[in-house]
Amino acid sequence: MNPIPDDVLRIAHSDAARTLAALPQPFTVLFQRADVSVELFAPRGADTQKPHTRDELYIVATGSGVFMRAGERTAFQAGDLLFVPAHAEHRFEQFTPDFSTWVIFFGAEQPAST
Repeated sequence: MNPIPDDVLRIAHSDAARTLAALPQPFTVLFQRADVSVELFAPRGADTQKPHTRDELYIVATGSGVFMRAGERTAFQAGDLLFVPAHAEHRFEQFTPDFSTWVIFFGAEQPAST
């Protein structure tokens, strides 16, 4: 799915999930505007993502599991919101096969601290 134009009112999870299922990577970018980007993310088997240069929010759409951020772990389920600051190590663990989450990247790119 290409990023949607500004005049689209709604992105259905079912449509985004169908598009994602056909892709080789576990995410698809759905919307980009200024300093906001929205994706659907559904890791397959294991979450191997690396820290990002922007802050991000996860809104869990389906499934459940454990979320690790900077060594701290918390259980999550559909409907939960998780926050990750730029450059923080994080990943989803022990997630159910139906797990998917909306990802919202926002704010400016932040250089790594030295």
